[in-house]
Amino acid sequence: MRVLLARHGETPWNAEGRYQGQEDIALSATGEAQARALGERLREVRIDRAVSSPLARARRTAELALGQARAPMLSADAGFMEIAHGEWEGLLAAEIRERDPERARAWRDAPHEVLMPGGESLQHVLDRAWPALERACDGLGDGDTLLVVAHDAVNRVLLCRILGLPLPRLWSFRQAPTTLNLLEGPSPDRLEVVRLNDCAHHTPLFGEAVHRAL
Repeated sequence: MRVLLARHGETPWNAEGRYQGQEDIALSATGEAQARALGERLREVRIDRAVSSPLARARRTAELALGQARAPMLSADAGFMEIAHGEWEGLLAAEIRERDPERARAWRDAPHEVLMPGGESLQHVLDRAWPALERACDGLGDGDTLLVVAHDAVNRVLLCRILGLPLPRLWSFRQAPTTLNLLEGPSPDRLEVVRLNDCAHHTPLFGEAVHRAL
């Protein structure tokens, strides 16, 4: 079984450094172009099942990645929604540092200890995203390929579990817009990471493929 775990394309809020969380922000023109580039990369790749977060930025990325002919196979699972940032949603990173400095500092230094004001913790995200991954993989055969399009924090907590990393190591790798992570294995609990944060479809090897807010 192969799992292509992707992140959605860039949104206007990503570009501004504004935290969006579960706010339903659409892709920007750049994000649409990134998703189309992902679709071109996957055009000849067999995909047997596709699941995305129900948020528009992830759903649209998945549709463009699949292409018109395969888009009808897409389903949504709320377990893949981005972390709920609560009161942080809609704020610039600089505004958060000014209004909530201790929590903002902890989010970078000890993210596993942070409960978002009116929102979720990383453990909350893992507790819903991992069962969503198990549901998405259910019934897939050895040669089948699953496409999952989710979000930064969701991808990170899933990858931490697969890699055996504790959640405090969340920031030790990147998840750029429309990045691809290739996972292979007989079941979710036995997946191996084959590719991590692969953005070759839109970014040169030493190019800048970063984001500024979740």
